[in-house]
Amino acid sequence: MTLDDAYWQAQRLAQVGRYEEAERIARGGLAAAPQDGRLLTLLASVLRLRREYAPALAAVTAAIEAAPHSSDAHAERAECLLLLIRSREAVEAASEAVRLAPQDPAGHLVLARALASARDYEQARRVAARGLSMAPRSVEALLTVADVERDAGHREAATTAAQAALAIDPENAYGRWLIAMLDAERLNVRRSMRGLRDVARDNPARPDLISMTWPIRGVLSGLRRGLAVGALLVCACLVTGHWWAHAVTFARILSVVLAAVLTGFAARVLLPAGRLPWRCLPLLPPLMRRANIAGLAVVAVAVVFLLAHAVTGWWVGALAALLLAPVLWGLSWLELLAAGFDDPGYRQAFRDLAGEFRDWWRTTKKDLREAWSDTPKPH
Repeated sequence: MTLDDAYWQAQRLAQVGRYEEAERIARGGLAAAPQDGRLLTLLASVLRLRREYAPALAAVTAAIEAAPHSSDAHAERAECLLLLIRSREAVEAASEAVRLAPQDPAGHLVLARALASARDYEQARRVAARGLSMAPRSVEALLTVADVERDAGHREAATTAAQAALAIDPENAYGRWLIAMLDAERLNVRRSMRGLRDVARDNPARPDLISMTWPIRGVLSGLRRGLAVGALLVCACLVTGHWWAHAVTFARILSVVLAAVLTGFAARVLLPAGRLPWRCLPLLPPLMRRANIAGLAVVAVAVVFLLAHAVTGWWVGALAALLLAPVLWGLSWLELLAAGFDDPGYRQAFRDLAGEFRDWWRTTKKDLREAWSDTPKPH
């Protein structure tokens, strides 16, 4: 098999999701020509699709060393760096890909995603529009525009771009997922869950469990903000009651209103969502699952404390509800940490950060020892 044959066969296998076979053929070609930049870039792409991000970055780095003027290699490096949460380096790599091939829309699209990851949304929107102008019927370009617009907070523009992509490719799984998540952000709960269920049914090998539990996680996100602000207002009224007696009565009324609002918001989201989020909840990573269950329990206890204060005037109930707000925020950070550990890119980023810290600590100890040994001893 020639190198060209190996490349095209591996690429076709990767396109249909047969990544292990694609990797085997690519490595077989590289055994005969270990410095072939095109095969190294393809191998990096296959490893990235298999979620082996660190080996993918190593492969594409070797590809750039073998073919430094390959725009595809620099674009693939940007993709790998994005998944490893190294946004600034991804922008540099994607910019180099655009410089080497300014008429290739692929470089502009990955640069737009890198800029959005670095929170430079206006520039990202301009670059994405430039890439779309080069390939106006490209599903990838339209979905990139949708991603960038969503990150920038422009939901209508994101929906328009995603719908245009689905008009070209109605079965595109990512486009359907994106529409479902945009519906979730608008609290179109039933439609969002229906879309996510359909995507999971068509892709049973890789269901997005975290997305399908968004009603539970979204409720907790809204309730922790509402509880923090509302309980603080109730306690402020109680303090004001030392000078103005009517403030104490107002605090009790406010406790009832706050408990009703928290309960109503939870019902508004969880009831239309049906049983699907609860079925997916036990399948989440253990730490994430426990954080969500604990968050729901804390909210329930806080509502009980608010009602107890409203009925009895017991000020300790309002104070306890306020003290539970930081607990909810702590659980939210725990959930984010658990989600990060479940993602290969974040796990590798944590490892890199830990490695940098170890290197810094070794260097610091060495410098301190040298400084101590160089200090002149007193006579």
